[in-house]
Amino acid sequence: MHTHRRHLLQLSLAAGLAPGLLRHARADASPRFALGIASGHPSAEGMVLWTRLTGVDLPARVEVRWEVAEDETFRRLVASGTETAEAGWAHSVHAEPVGLRPGRWYWYRFEALGQRSTAGRTRTAPAADALEPLRFAIASCQRWDHGFFAAWRHMLAEELDLVMFLGDYIYEYGAAPGRVRSVEGGAAVTLPQYRARYAQYKSDPALQAMHAAVPWLFVWDDHEVENDYAGLRGEKIAQDFPARRAAAYQAYWEHQPLPKAWRPRGVDMRMHGRNAWGRLAVIHALDDRQYRDPQLCTKADKYGSNTLPLRECPELLDPRRTLLGAAQERWLAEGWDVTPGRWNLVAQQTLMARMNRSAKEPTYWTDGWDGYAPARNRLLAEVRQRQVPNVVVLGGDVHSHVVADLKADFDDPDSPTVASEFCGSSITSWGGQRSLDGLRTLNPHLHYARNDQRGYMAFQLDARDGLRAAVRVLDDALKLDSGISTTANFVVSPGRAGVLPA
Repeated sequence: MHTHRRHLLQLSLAAGLAPGLLRHARADASPRFALGIASGHPSAEGMVLWTRLTGVDLPARVEVRWEVAEDETFRRLVASGTETAEAGWAHSVHAEPVGLRPGRWYWYRFEALGQRSTAGRTRTAPAADALEPLRFAIASCQRWDHGFFAAWRHMLAEELDLVMFLGDYIYEYGAAPGRVRSVEGGAAVTLPQYRARYAQYKSDPALQAMHAAVPWLFVWDDHEVENDYAGLRGEKIAQDFPARRAAAYQAYWEHQPLPKAWRPRGVDMRMHGRNAWGRLAVIHALDDRQYRDPQLCTKADKYGSNTLPLRECPELLDPRRTLLGAAQERWLAEGWDVTPGRWNLVAQQTLMARMNRSAKEPTYWTDGWDGYAPARNRLLAEVRQRQVPNVVVLGGDVHSHVVADLKADFDDPDSPTVASEFCGSSITSWGGQRSLDGLRTLNPHLHYARNDQRGYMAFQLDARDGLRAAVRVLDDALKLDSGISTTANFVVSPGRAGVLPA
């Protein structure tokens, strides 16, 4: 059996049948790698490797050895080193091997305190002059108590090159009665509470298996900190939100394969960045939480989102307002790749397309791009003016599968399409109980809209055929053994903005 397929089979068994296979533990010792391993942010010569030590009586500082090999038996080591896991950073490890060969798969593992982790599989990005296809999936919104992580078990079988996780990796809410599985503890507010919440999520075997199978790229949304937060303002009016944000940002970095250079400093943490996939594509990962202006026209009892007509909140059209922050807007505008044939993939948190929900008068959801329409117009105007090729926006957050054309002016039905959008539904987080297809008459740029589906979207991108997308939908996220199906397929052709059914 091909080694890649054999390794995926081993991880599938671990995710579905035998969670213990993910731990290399002795009967007489606490498991030191109980939260699994992960890799992320692949470049042409390396990536970030992650783990976090667990168990009782951990020393304040622990030496952790890591190894990278060309084969799953680790006979052909190509890189190794030692990192120091410190209690002040939750004994997390962020190793950054370099000098690897571009465009190939590797295996990696960790060793500490007499124990060895499971072996993970990762890969480097293609060389800068290589035109290699890309298989990837987008996912978001995996609320623990809203369902089981069956979607990860199915995604494991897709044989992907990359996973893009687009926000709400954890939820900060406390336990609620009557759920399919229980969250441990109350609402996460302090650093120990956020750490405990990540530890619970990362105990899931299917999630561990998917992390160990392919590298991931990350953006965050609000629930990694608090629902609907904006910059340094939380949803709750009376709280010390900066302290909470600092704790949440630290816990996020401690639990994901993010570069050492991104380690947070108080309330600040770098999340936006670019990753090239050879000559085929550039991935622009954005942060639309940390630098945004606060939402306007909030409800009386709290900050955060609202949905209302423009006449009740004309300030929404203030051209000074920004979702990304002025510096990040400039960074994106200056970084578009205008090379003919290049694909510009924009990984960000939420739905960019206009979503009007009323036939009487247009409504605006103030937490998403509709609440920052001038900023959206600036972004899309830049794409149109510079003729940026093959722009595809990828998002999550709204617990709905949405496929859309992105217009230069959403108020003009005849406005040209300048980009394409795929917004994936949630892994588990509840949406509505009905189709959104009725809203397509109010939003003619929408090709698909369903909020009664849980799952993810899977993609194949190559220079000749363009981008092919599959909408993957679980039968029932409340069942650990849920099946899955593809409910729709779409394509974006090279050199043509807009989505077509496949």
